[in-house]
Amino acid sequence: MTKYRVVSIDGGGIRGLVTTILLQRIVATPGFENFLNSMDFVAGTSTGGLLALAIAHQIDLGEIRDIYVKKGPKIFEDSWLDHLVDLGKLRGADYDIKPLRRELQKIFGNTSLGQLKKLVLVPAFDLDNEEPKRRTWKPKLFHNFAGPDNDRAALAAKVGLYTAAAPTYFPSVDGYVDGGVYASNPAMCALAQTQDKRYSPTPSLDEVVLLSLGTGTSLQYIKGRSHDWGYAQWVKPLISLMLDGTAGIGDYQCKQILGQRYHRLAPIFPEGVTVPMDDVGKIPYMIEFAEKLNIDETLAWLRKRWVPA
Repeated sequence: MTKYRVVSIDGGGIRGLVTTILLQRIVATPGFENFLNSMDFVAGTSTGGLLALAIAHQIDLGEIRDIYVKKGPKIFEDSWLDHLVDLGKLRGADYDIKPLRRELQKIFGNTSLGQLKKLVLVPAFDLDNEEPKRRTWKPKLFHNFAGPDNDRAALAAKVGLYTAAAPTYFPSVDGYVDGGVYASNPAMCALAQTQDKRYSPTPSLDEVVLLSLGTGTSLQYIKGRSHDWGYAQWVKPLISLMLDGTAGIGDYQCKQILGQRYHRLAPIFPEGVTVPMDDVGKIPYMIEFAEKLNIDETLAWLRKRWVPA
């Protein structure tokens, strides 16, 4: 049976380093050297969107890894002056978007989505569609599929900024914020895209094989049965709930629809280890964690479901 191979990558800020290393390990496994080229379509949200765009632009995984390690601390740098101007964290985003903008410009230049070597889908959220009759905010799925109302002319560097602009962490960009507010795990968005008859190609559902990659989950909870909280108490937990909590929904939906043709590799950090999306201090830990993680189950699934024609 013909296969249509899809890879979906979660959001997670600096934790995208974990996913990058896992991809490196897959590619380094005998028989999977051509894994990146075998993808028909790659989707990603936030840091996963940056990974998806870079893979579609044929950037080497080693180079992507170096960007996380060497440039991550600069991207997530919060100076004392900015902290003072923002009154701590009471107003203003935690981080300036300029360092990320510079890095994306270096990587993609003026490359448009239509010039990428792979089909991509990158969720963002439009804060104002500016339509005169039905003005509202709405999800936005940037993609380069052939068909009506595509985004092939959009610049990859711009789309990367849109999908990575996590509320409170970065300012919005051109009216867009991180697609993680509704699809931190974009697997279901990717699956739906394959079935949209307006766009080409449109494989049959039984041809789709989907690998979903997480960026590492911290075991977190809010203790207690009742929380009479207001805006101040809920704002930061609520952002984490949106960016991390939606991942399980897409996993459940894809699993029910695709069955054995779907697999998710979603590493979980050990109990007591929390890795926030901006915690650049844990870069050495994430490298060690990703390099030691057992991925035998994923490799076995790939051999059975991905590789055969």
